[in-house]
Amino acid sequence: MAGAVEGALRDRRDVGGKALVVYVTGGLGDDWTDTVRAVADAGADVIEIGIPFSDPVMDGPTIQAANDRALASGATPTSILTQVSGLDAGVPLAVMTYYNIAFRAGLERFAAALVDAGVSGCILPDLPLEETGPWVAAADEAGIETILLAAPTASDERLSRVCARSRGFVYGVGLLGVTGVRAELAASASIIATRLKQLTDLPVLIGVGVGTPGQAVEASAAGDGVVVGSAVVQGMLEDAGPTGVGDLVAQFRVALDAA
Repeated sequence: MAGAVEGALRDRRDVGGKALVVYVTGGLGDDWTDTVRAVADAGADVIEIGIPFSDPVMDGPTIQAANDRALASGATPTSILTQVSGLDAGVPLAVMTYYNIAFRAGLERFAAALVDAGVSGCILPDLPLEETGPWVAAADEAGIETILLAAPTASDERLSRVCARSRGFVYGVGLLGVTGVRAELAASASIIATRLKQLTDLPVLIGVGVGTPGQAVEASAAGDGVVVGSAVVQGMLEDAGPTGVGDLVAQFRVALDAA
């Protein structure tokens, strides 16, 4: 049985649409939960909530700066999940954080905390495929969808194993390097989407390097949708507020719906 994340993305695909997953840094500003609601109202199908970590190796300067600001304000995994537990966004929520957070909490305890907070999915980008077993076992038992990343340099054999173990959707990494907005979409984005679509029926979404509505349309052409993060977090850092961030997300939604 599909979980809430997979179900929402399949629903969008089943009506011929392209899915929009939006990343928001948890604990960034006093109004960050209002931003989550605004993002949902603007048309996001799923929202990723970043739990800040001091050494976010996958993230570029924008999300690193957001992490630093949230941590400096006192944000912790516990405080963020406590706030999430009272958040009725109306769309499935996933968290994105680093394995050390889950490991230090205890895998079963962390998975249970996500469930208690009303979270459906989890992305741990620094957890290698070969070492996912213990976490996936704990997550599956708790009903948490573990979303795995698929690198553009991976062999078809490895991509097949990623697809087999992933839940919710397969996160195709659009380019080598850290997160961030680029002037142009990397050619590897369409290539990895095409390869993954040949290997799995799970929704395939492309993230990393998708920073404008036009890039979102281009990246989603070969797959089922996109993940947008740095462009949204930049708005949060610039104090665009929930309304401003919601307006930005609405531009992505309109562009994807018109494609």
